[in-house]
Amino acid sequence: MARDTTDLTPVTSVEDLTAHLATGEKPASQFRIGTEHEKFGFYTEDLSPVPYEGERGIGKLLERMQALSGWEAIIDDGRIIGLFGSEGQGAISLEPGGQFELSGAPLETIHETCRESNAHLAQVRSVAKELGIGFLGIGSSPTWTIDETPVMPKSRYEIMRRYMPKVGTRGLDMMFRTATIQVNLDFSSETDMRRKMQTSMKLQPIATALFANSPFTEGKPNGLCSWRSDVWSDVDNQRSGLLPFVFEESFSYRDYAEWALDVPMYFVTRNGRYTDVTDVTFRQFMDGALKGRIPDPEPQLGDWTNHLSTLFPDVRLKTFLEMRGADGGPWRRICALPAYWVGLLYDEATLDAAEALTKDWTFEEVSAMREAVPRDGFRTPFRDSSVLELARETVRLSRQGLVARNRRNEEGNDESHFLAPLEEVVARGTTSGEELVRLFEEQWDGSMERVFKHLTY
Repeated sequence: MARDTTDLTPVTSVEDLTAHLATGEKPASQFRIGTEHEKFGFYTEDLSPVPYEGERGIGKLLERMQALSGWEAIIDDGRIIGLFGSEGQGAISLEPGGQFELSGAPLETIHETCRESNAHLAQVRSVAKELGIGFLGIGSSPTWTIDETPVMPKSRYEIMRRYMPKVGTRGLDMMFRTATIQVNLDFSSETDMRRKMQTSMKLQPIATALFANSPFTEGKPNGLCSWRSDVWSDVDNQRSGLLPFVFEESFSYRDYAEWALDVPMYFVTRNGRYTDVTDVTFRQFMDGALKGRIPDPEPQLGDWTNHLSTLFPDVRLKTFLEMRGADGGPWRRICALPAYWVGLLYDEATLDAAEALTKDWTFEEVSAMREAVPRDGFRTPFRDSSVLELARETVRLSRQGLVARNRRNEEGNDESHFLAPLEEVVARGTTSGEELVRLFEEQWDGSMERVFKHLTY
């Protein structure tokens, strides 16, 4: 997330919090696509990670990117920690270990999304090359230990860094050594939100297999297709993973708000300062728990918006839906991820078909699939089928949905060609993570330099 929100509107009831989620509703004609991707910076001369400080550090890179783009600097405690474009332009932010993230603008088509990503990467390359920095498209840092990974000077991350070891064993790995591609999508009503969230949450393990791309840890194969997804099995289970209540037929905005109310907060911001409130849930905050601890101790809408951004379910609900199951990867996958979900969820007939496919999948079945996919990938069984067969079917449905959308570029092509990387993966029948290990062992003589070369943007 590029920057935390300030909105002084008082919130005094669960109805206020629920109403905020409903403000995301819009007609289908106004649906947009917001794509986010993270990438690892490294020094090209020795493949070491890039720290924040120094003349060749991430801070200097951001300063040069600001000069090139003209975007507004995001400042935290006197340091530049991101950039924010004018309305409709997106943002650049830093993840805890220096992962460089583009939070894309809300766009109408995948064509625009792909152009945006391409333009961003061209800008980044032009600035980074002068500093001897390259960027890697992969789901986890393939060589660096936690101790070797730099720490970005962002206030919310310092709070998270202290808190994570209290609630899980792998939170610091998630923060410092993983990267993702996400897409943010719209809904038209509570019913539309329910259908999209239920269907997409059940399909997240399929997306994980399709985008599995994190098979190396600390310089060697880790035995997994998606180490990143395996990390999420024990980050903070109060705020992440599958949500059983989403599987209920009556799932509503209120249900999500009630769940979020009882998840511990990370922070509250007042006057530009962050206060650690990890001992307090939002419900306790609303009941007066922070009186005497912070200025203006009554909850505000900005506090709720910020709290929602610290929840990590496989599909996250804000005033839009975030698809969170995919590993980071090469440029073509930055385009393929939004194409996959837009094809499945933005065409009504295809959404009907995807909903029918997953309608009777139980929480227990999806949980078992989600647990197995990081290790077994497409080989993961599901009922009398497999994740590979489900992946093939959902990619086919997505293509159908994109063709039906009929959003064409200047050459007359619709958006379905952006699925080509996924169609290649399912035709091969092995995940990208497995293919990387095969190349590493059979063609690259165990060379991590070749891994970096293969995956550098």
